[in-house]
Amino acid sequence: MMQQTDINNNSAHGRLITLAIHTYGQAQALKALLEREGVNVVLQNVNLEQPVVSAGIRVRINENDLPLALRIIENTDIFAQPSAISPENDDSRQSRRIIVPVDFSPHSIKACDIAFQLADRSGASVILLNSFITPSDAAEQQLNDTLNFGSVDSEASVLMAKEAKGMLDALALDIRNKIKTGSLPAVKFTTTVLKGIPEEVIVEYAKDCHPELIVMGTRAADKKERELIGSVTAEVLDSARFPILAIPEMVEMNNAGDIRHVLLFCNLDQDDLLAIDALYRFFKFENLNVGLVWLPSKKQRGRNMQKAQQMLKDYCVNHYPRFCFETRVFNMPSIMQDFKAVEQECHIDLIAMPNRKKSVFARLFNPSLAHRLLFHADIPMMVIPV
Repeated sequence: MMQQTDINNNSAHGRLITLAIHTYGQAQALKALLEREGVNVVLQNVNLEQPVVSAGIRVRINENDLPLALRIIENTDIFAQPSAISPENDDSRQSRRIIVPVDFSPHSIKACDIAFQLADRSGASVILLNSFITPSDAAEQQLNDTLNFGSVDSEASVLMAKEAKGMLDALALDIRNKIKTGSLPAVKFTTTVLKGIPEEVIVEYAKDCHPELIVMGTRAADKKERELIGSVTAEVLDSARFPILAIPEMVEMNNAGDIRHVLLFCNLDQDDLLAIDALYRFFKFENLNVGLVWLPSKKQRGRNMQKAQQMLKDYCVNHYPRFCFETRVFNMPSIMQDFKAVEQECHIDLIAMPNRKKSVFARLFNPSLAHRLLFHADIPMMVIPV
């Protein structure tokens, strides 16, 4: 393709410039793409009798549309007709991906915006995932196996799938418009609609496509407490074996670059290194202030662990020079009180912590610290499974 800015006479809509010179087929394809995104295009030098013979077709646009047209051309994989992605037909398993479960609520849209910014920083693509529950799924979730929905459930499934796809297509269109205007970075993304209970769909889909991160919106703390048993984010956090970033709906953060102060919980073992490395992977271009918060285990309580703390801090300073580190100790019996005190003492933009896998009964009767903080803190939280 030959680029130029040849200026012609004024048109009825303003001055036209030549955006590119193509063969007839390529010019028609570019014209269709640009006009689908709202850019008026004029083709010139077309051989009307034998158009395919013409060697050079000028693709001309209004001069005022040039920034928008260039943004579309530079990201044709985003603005081409959208197509769904599935783990079975995707041949790029090694590519970096971020999954964003969406239910079209304001907090899931906010999570979506943050995910695009993180994807732009890390060179990842984004998968927008929506799931819907049929009447039989709902009955199964409520442990009610006495109802038989039969064909009614099949018809409902078709209608619900169509509705979900329509809403997801509308969200995709809104995202492409944000990319066109520059309010979101130009990140490649795809959409997927699946049937099933949301937390189960998210966990199983993640197992197949191996994401770098799962970004989820959450309700405000006061609302989450009222929905303690049914939080999708909490279930995914406890079950998925991939890093999860939870974004509360009330958090005053519109850009991933707003994150400056991080509280990272650690146990003074090798799991800490995995958590710190995961944090660095997504914020390696930022100058973060990271507070290393030690949570003494039963074995460690009462022991002097200053040497181990200093060794961890020295390791972090040497390996992650863009971050500024400090250490702090939380006492096990009063973790939540200590956290509230620190929250009042200094501003926290992000909580990060390693999260060990627990059995169903252990999660039920002794939920992890990540699980508890999810319901009591209106602060974004990154949980790294170890």
